[in-house]
Amino acid sequence: MTGPAPPPLAIDPGLLRRFRDAGAKVTWTAAPGPPGAPSSARIARLHEEEARIEERPTPGGHLLKVESGPVGALIVLLEIDRRGGLPTLSSEEAGADGAFPSGAIEARWGPPGGRSTLAVRDLIEVARYALV
Repeated sequence: MTGPAPPPLAIDPGLLRRFRDAGAKVTWTAAPGPPGAPSSARIARLHEEEARIEERPTPGGHLLKVESGPVGALIVLLEIDRRGGLPTLSSEEAGADGAFPSGAIEARWGPPGGRSTLAVRDLIEVARYALV
């Protein structure tokens, strides 16, 4: 007999609560989206840090692309927590996308088969800096 699947964010409950509390303090402003793309773009701000966030549907799923850094990592973790499923995670080098000059983190929910090149534990370590 097997029990329920472990939650995607198998982290200390106290740390998860701190991430959720920080997420409630994020302020959002609209940002221009990519031309001609069916996506939305926003800027997430926490303390004195900002991160560009873009979301768009994909065939059979959803893509969340965030600016690399503590606030972006926090937003990805909160979305994983909200959705309850582990996405395929990857990173994009600085300068690869003009909308994300410092690089990006991509979380892709959808049909299985993608291979993550970024670990959730790495996001957790980066997102800790957003708590300060």
